[in-house]
Amino acid sequence: MSSDATEERVLEAVRARRTLVNDALDTDVPMQSPERLYEATRYLLEAGGKRLRPTVALLTAESLADVDPLTADYRSFPALDGSEVDVMSAATSIEVIQSFTLIHDDIMDDDDLRRGVPAVHREYDTETAILAGDTLYAKAFELLSNTGADPANGVAAVSRLATTCTQICEGQALDVEFEHRDAVLPEEYLEMVELKTAVLYGAATSTTALLLDADADVVDALYQYGIDAGRAFQIQDDVLDLTVPSEQLGKQRGSDLIENKETLITLHARQQGIDVESLLESTDIDAVSEAAVENAVATLDEAGSIEYASNTATDLVERAKNHLEVLPDNDARSLLCDIADYLITRGY
Repeated sequence: MSSDATEERVLEAVRARRTLVNDALDTDVPMQSPERLYEATRYLLEAGGKRLRPTVALLTAESLADVDPLTADYRSFPALDGSEVDVMSAATSIEVIQSFTLIHDDIMDDDDLRRGVPAVHREYDTETAILAGDTLYAKAFELLSNTGADPANGVAAVSRLATTCTQICEGQALDVEFEHRDAVLPEEYLEMVELKTAVLYGAATSTTALLLDADADVVDALYQYGIDAGRAFQIQDDVLDLTVPSEQLGKQRGSDLIENKETLITLHARQQGIDVESLLESTDIDAVSEAAVENAVATLDEAGSIEYASNTATDLVERAKNHLEVLPDNDARSLLCDIADYLITRGY
């Protein structure tokens, strides 16, 4: 199958499940009083998003149970122990956590845009945005604790998501710390990426597997799939931040470079002797011209730094796909492999 055909297959699978996830989010995160709080809480969810993480969660369930997605009832999904589990609530809990992290990230970074619309703290205010993020955080655990799974499996899934949220905060703290460090090692960056981004992909697969009573080795392998695929996803995000126009990204192109955020690209460039801080004339995102970003990208490209990051992401995806050998050989497993590839071939 050609790369274009694979991408279309992935996008079709994601679109189908995104529609189901969006409908479920309307039920799982309803409008309530006070209205302003819940408008802000739902704002980013309604702004769109690919829903990749909940799609990965649903595909994990489909592969483990070897069921036809056209006839699957995700609210009463067959677990391996013979019980029925609401895996859709598990999937939406992952997307809700993702939105929580984005709201707080945008506040910390003082970003103006997210998904092509004003960030929550811009559309409302900082206080409301913080409360909206906190509400989503709590709602995720409410959803995950009411899936109807075997109690021991449910506790294990909730524990995994709680640990994941702690790790995300640790990763965010490292990301902030790196902005003020004189030197960061590539392995430190990969650790930060694992904590900040990849663990939520790991949670998407492993919490689903835990709820469905999968064996420990299967849970661990699926978690590692999420970790490697998630690290590749973040590295590709770093590449796209430099190579995709602002209108397509939904945020300012080159914002990571402007804000002195360390990436695998800048770390490699430093090793090639490039003075990364001198590539742009300002750290004020409103003062940096598109031409300046273009010149900076050209310098990084000539140093081989963008190619180095892309190759690293490709290696991680191959590792991720190898972890899926624990799953039955079915269409859902094949789609999980294709999604891992898509994470590094996507254009935005």
